Amino acid sequence: MIILVSAVLLLITAIFFYIRQPKFGKAPGGERLEQLYKSPNYKDGQFQNIHLTPNFTEDHSPVKIFFNFLFKKFPRTRPVDEIPSVKTDLKDLSIHENVLVWFGHSSYFIQLEGKRFLIDPVFSGNASPIPNSNKSFTGTDVYSADDMPEIDYLLITHDHYDHLDYATIMKLKPKVRHIVCGLGVGAHFEYWKFDPERITEKDWNESMPISDNFTLYTAPARHFSGRSFSRNNTLWLAFILQTDGLKLYLGGDGGYDTHFAEIGEKFGGFDLALLENGQYNQAWRAIHLLPEEGLKAAKDLKAKRLFPVHSSKFRLAHHPWDEPLKTITELNDKGDRLPLVTPKIGEIVYLNDTTQVFSKWWEGIN
Repeated sequence: MIILVSAVLLLITAIFFYIRQPKFGKAPGGERLEQLYKSPNYKDGQFQNIHLTPNFTEDHSPVKIFFNFLFKKFPRTRPVDEIPSVKTDLKDLSIHENVLVWFGHSSYFIQLEGKRFLIDPVFSGNASPIPNSNKSFTGTDVYSADDMPEIDYLLITHDHYDHLDYATIMKLKPKVRHIVCGLGVGAHFEYWKFDPERITEKDWNESMPISDNFTLYTAPARHFSGRSFSRNNTLWLAFILQTDGLKLYLGGDGGYDTHFAEIGEKFGGFDLALLENGQYNQAWRAIHLLPEEGLKAAKDLKAKRLFPVHSSKFRLAHHPWDEPLKTITELNDKGDRLPLVTPKIGEIVYLNDTTQVFSKWWEGIN
């Protein structure tokens, strides 16, 4: 018994000191916490979704889910072959081109109307605060912070490790001119010694001007947040980029709900919607879209094209690694077909070219 108690105390002590590392960030406090209290989306000590959002659906036991995660084997969750990619020189792109380049999972670069945006970058090869515990798939790490040009706006949809990566952020620090994130997330950046003047924190349904006739909007999402044992102390959100010629919906993470139709009605549709499609499970469908829900959400948004992201780089769920892209493509072909944007990692997506065709690059990869 003494040995068991000692072991438990030692483990607790180790965890206590481990989570004090800078990569875990810092919870909102002081004036920032007072600002959170004023948000209509902050209630009972945490941020809330529009509708009740359980971590797990009623017909799935958390104990069984945890057991399966630790001990059950699921086939083909990681590719054996190398993921194909294209190495585009982002620094050599004409600033006048409206383009998007995906880096796998939910990380991507957008150049729009002369401004450069970087969204949820993860270039460290790991989607966890524990080293080498969730390594990226072979072939997906062709880009690094060194490959990025100067970034006008770093957009962070929420503070989970597969979207806000400390190692990546610190390497990008000299290149980032401004950060836009949800309420509370700025506490992490200030803790990491970013200039507070360069950080803008937003609630849902807010806006900020980028330039003449170019506006960034924030929108609701159905998800959660947290980097250690605290949950929902920072806000998760989606972004909308609107110029005179283009409207882009950048969805971040989140389950299906009424907000997609409301946003679609409010903005009158989108030229392109980026929605998560991967790392899903029936057990947590309230906080992650299933492929059929992604298609439904895109139609609710009145999107002209859909870019399914959140796949092909990290294993965060039990499905085969290529299932998300295969399934959404098959479902899309059976219904009212929506043009899908499915580039390889690094391949240029021309935002003004609605006729651009993409290969089913995942086919034939084991």
